[in-house]
Amino acid sequence: MAKTGYGKRSAGDEDPHADPDFAHLHPRDAEIAVFIDHLDNGHAMGHKVLAAEHPRYGQQAFRTALNHLTEAGHLRWIKEHITVEDNSMRWVTRTYWSRTPRSPEWWADFARERDGKDVTDYQPGLARTEDPAPRSAPGVVPGDEPTPDEPGAAYRILAGLRAADPRMPLSETDCRSLEHLAAEWLSRGATPNDITRALTDGLPSTVSNPGGLARNRLEAKMPPQKSDTSTAPARPLRGRVTRVIMACASCDQDERTVRIDRGICEDCRKECAENPMTDEDIAKGFAEIAHLGVTSARFLKQKLERRTGGAVPDTFRSVPIEDRVFYHYRDNRDRIANGLPPRRWNP
Repeated sequence: MAKTGYGKRSAGDEDPHADPDFAHLHPRDAEIAVFIDHLDNGHAMGHKVLAAEHPRYGQQAFRTALNHLTEAGHLRWIKEHITVEDNSMRWVTRTYWSRTPRSPEWWADFARERDGKDVTDYQPGLARTEDPAPRSAPGVVPGDEPTPDEPGAAYRILAGLRAADPRMPLSETDCRSLEHLAAEWLSRGATPNDITRALTDGLPSTVSNPGGLARNRLEAKMPPQKSDTSTAPARPLRGRVTRVIMACASCDQDERTVRIDRGICEDCRKECAENPMTDEDIAKGFAEIAHLGVTSARFLKQKLERRTGGAVPDTFRSVPIEDRVFYHYRDNRDRIANGLPPRRWNP
């Protein structure tokens, strides 16, 4: 996952999931599109991170596929200029994903609507979100507010001591009489685990008076009160998008310096189109690389055996020869599929 406020963001207003969602794409691009579509919002969208989690494709394949998905209207990199009320300003690059392919005009309208959006800084650093989670009082877990017919969080912590340690089976009377002490712990910033550890750590083999022991520990180990500055919730600084520009999905240049067409700058598009390869070229390249890899592995093995005076088990090598062949073949397979020349075998 990326830092809070970054990573994959849904553009919204998408069609429901269906089988032909990505039928218009090349099979490899369609597979990667399905993979990205099922990632959670906030997932890092760099080609290196995505390739590390995908079982079949490497970094080069993902980089090319991201360019193709951008041209097809599924992805856009948009730079937003943020102005905060403390007069600080910064540029932030957002990654927007749409399961439904969008036209360049649709994306232009989408970027224009981002201008003026409130992106208040609800997290430390540069993390921002338009939908902040509601803040709760210190020590109170959201949804744990007591109701007239339901015990409070402090009571439930005390009642759960029996399950945490059988030597501390507090009765209902004990829980009611100690509830105000546990609630005071929570108000001072303690967590339920802090209270449970304070009441169960270092217990004797038998506890004759669990209620009295719990009262002594709650009073003796009471955490200090927070100062006024720490208890007062800091008001988040208001931030607003004051400018929006399109960025290239490949080189991160923006439309201030280069012409962006369907999310890709002209230089990156020209670089990708210089050495187009047909399906026959790709299949032929796969066969050649597989043959070269096996042949090179055989010669390498013979060379090592001549040097050592006999066969050497793979357990004595840092990397088995077969694995080196596999890595070499997989790397060159991705390079050929992306229109790049294969690398020579380097024993």
